Amino acid sequence: MRFRHPDGSTVHLAYCTNVHPAETLDGVLAQLRDHCEPVRRRLGRDRLGIGLWLARDAAHALVTDPSALRGLRTELDRRGLEVVTLNGFPYEGFGAEEVKYRVYQPDWADPERLAHTTALARVLAQLLPDDVTEGTISTLPLAWRTAYDDRRAATAGAALTTLAERLDALDELTGRSIRIGLEPEPGCTVETTHDAIAPLTAIGHHRIGICVDTCHLATSFEDPDTALDALAQARVPVVKSQLSAALHAEHPHLPEVRTALAVFDEPRFLHQTRTRTSAGLFGTDDLGEALAGDALPDSAPWRAHFHVPLHAAPAAPLTSTLPVLRAALTRLVGGPHPLTRHLEVETYTWQALPPELRPRGRAQLVDGIAAELTLARDLLTDLGLKELP
Repeated sequence: MRFRHPDGSTVHLAYCTNVHPAETLDGVLAQLRDHCEPVRRRLGRDRLGIGLWLARDAAHALVTDPSALRGLRTELDRRGLEVVTLNGFPYEGFGAEEVKYRVYQPDWADPERLAHTTALARVLAQLLPDDVTEGTISTLPLAWRTAYDDRRAATAGAALTTLAERLDALDELTGRSIRIGLEPEPGCTVETTHDAIAPLTAIGHHRIGICVDTCHLATSFEDPDTALDALAQARVPVVKSQLSAALHAEHPHLPEVRTALAVFDEPRFLHQTRTRTSAGLFGTDDLGEALAGDALPDSAPWRAHFHVPLHAAPAAPLTSTLPVLRAALTRLVGGPHPLTRHLEVETYTWQALPPELRPRGRAQLVDGIAAELTLARDLLTDLGLKELP
């Protein structure tokens, strides 16, 4: 979906396909048929943006076979779909029964991460619509914190510098400008937007910036205005933003609140949990740890890294951090000029929701994704953007 900002520029809205498990190119093509095109039709749109997730095997097939890449582009066009952004964070196995810590491998100190991201950039340059010259890719925020030291930090920094050089060369070759955004996430080396400033200013290249995920921002209790002001002052570009909402518990000391939270403690993904008190920010790597005894102070609200559907906040006594998303979006695209032009709804946890909230079949999932995009569209038009055909 495209929108005209009051300054005349185009802002793109997509939904991320990492909600649909697929490891191969055939799986990606099936996603387009079974999910993406039905979402477009459900919205009554002639064109729908999707933020493709391409696992290692799918990316490799596309970058090594020009005919396969042309075939994917043709299929996108045929189904009324367009791609300006990729989710390059998960590498493989994101649809597995247990993902947890594996999603952080390989990290930016591993040559495989550089190779994979380079492949994604080359693919994206060919998938961009004919009238679009800028593409974006979100990626791992360097590494999970426990696997990182000064030596690995130096290796990761060198890899990102090499990537920037490759993106420069790709731009010269194709006329397509591809940028990469580190996506801060709780528990990682770069947990917050503040954590991103030092490594990104050290690299100092306009093609390497930040992806602001509004669920992660909220989980770490970052204030959107403060965070975005600091990024602007440091001249760190906001390459893209993922529109998502975290799980919020206002009174975690109450037994009924803990019972409600426990329903969201599921085995597939990590649900890092944070609380902020006068003594600072405290956290656990997973929701179950927070609920077990006194691992976290419970005198202040808790937030958990669980991407809940934007349009459907959990039932009381829980809620979501949609207000943080609204505040961030106001700053990102509500000013005289947009801070980023690529927005991506990223609720990948539909099948990890409590059983009674999960979609039953493809049609319900299509309805849910369409409802999220409708909410995001309304937020954008409320900010003065005009939806384009």
